[in-house]
Amino acid sequence: MELLVVVSIIAVLLAVLLPTLSVARQRAMCVACLSNLRQLGTAAQEYTQAYAGSFPPAYYGAGWHDAWDFKLIAGPAGTTAVIPGILWMGETNLRIQQCPAYHGRSGTATDPFTGYNYNTSYIGHGADELHPASANVNQLVRPAACALFGDGGFGALTNKYMRAPLLLNPVPPNGDGVPDAERAAGAQAYRHEGNTNVCYCDGHVESVSTRFDATGPTVITLPAADGFLSADNSAYDGY
Repeated sequence: MELLVVVSIIAVLLAVLLPTLSVARQRAMCVACLSNLRQLGTAAQEYTQAYAGSFPPAYYGAGWHDAWDFKLIAGPAGTTAVIPGILWMGETNLRIQQCPAYHGRSGTATDPFTGYNYNTSYIGHGADELHPASANVNQLVRPAACALFGDGGFGALTNKYMRAPLLLNPVPPNGDGVPDAERAAGAQAYRHEGNTNVCYCDGHVESVSTRFDATGPTVITLPAADGFLSADNSAYDGY
């Protein structure tokens, strides 16, 4: 009888403690994620200091193989090696680029770590974009309100290229050179207890709860756990 009482008490304690431990674990992962994003922001600031104020390009070269986070190089006997991308100017701990709350995979199968995306619509641009040159810090008039890096996510995958929800140039179709489905894939994942973590162009980081769930003017509705930081492009356009 006494043993049954002890077992019952332990069961009750576990029922009380397990949800609390789960919440604590989620919050610890959120803090670690914010720390990662802050380091990404610091790396971007160091890059701008080294390159006359210009942010790193989101991607360059054919096939998007050379990206802001990772670069692919040819290894021995036809193998491919992954090294730090242009953001890092040659060296980093690649695990910084893994969101601790994300356990899926990247749409780019070669990425060893994943979870974050970079403002490609307005900051990084890229070789195939309508405006291929990356933005300069001197162009930004609202750096504290302009997203730079964040929790990327679209369903079961994550995309390293953050996109604003609306066409950059409202001349259908695809005025910014990006298909609607690609714009949707560049959304944010709200995986931290309903929040998404963001690093802004001034270097500060924060968790954001507001979520907007569709592209425009062509509407592609996002999965329930994903969204954009603003209904228009104001959270991405710092000009």
